Amino acid sequence: MDQLPPLATIAQAIQLSLSPIFMLAGIGSLLNVLAGRLSRVVDRARAVEALHPASQGPEHDRHVWELRLLDRRMTVINRALVFAVSSAVMVCIVVALLFFAKLVRLHIGTSVAIAFILAMALLIASLISFLVEVRMSLYAIHIRPELLEREKK
Repeated sequence: MDQLPPLATIAQAIQLSLSPIFMLAGIGSLLNVLAGRLSRVVDRARAVEALHPASQGPEHDRHVWELRLLDRRMTVINRALVFAVSSAVMVCIVVALLFFAKLVRLHIGTSVAIAFILAMALLIASLISFLVEVRMSLYAIHIRPELLEREKK
């Protein structure tokens, strides 16, 4: 009959998995921010879509420009979400591998390290996508020069 792992072994596995769990909590916060931004972009797109049919001339052109920018922002946020979720999944795999390796005394340190590096790379990709989307939103919010001109006397 196989012997169950001692309590100390399980305690060590839990200690090993704490750092990745904190990383998972941070990724969860990032996902919350990204989902909120996506929701706001979708709401803005719906509002501009409602204005689009009734607009003409320069106003129509601005609506088309904004809709194109909002569409690109949705794509970038979605990419950031995919990277963040993929990173979270890899962190979960790291934790599972740590426990599994510790409990059955496997020497899979290289596999765990590769999974953690992949999790970090996906998180970096998500953060870069987030930064790109923030820059795009700042580009969209610039006040048009014609609105900043003083009234002519």
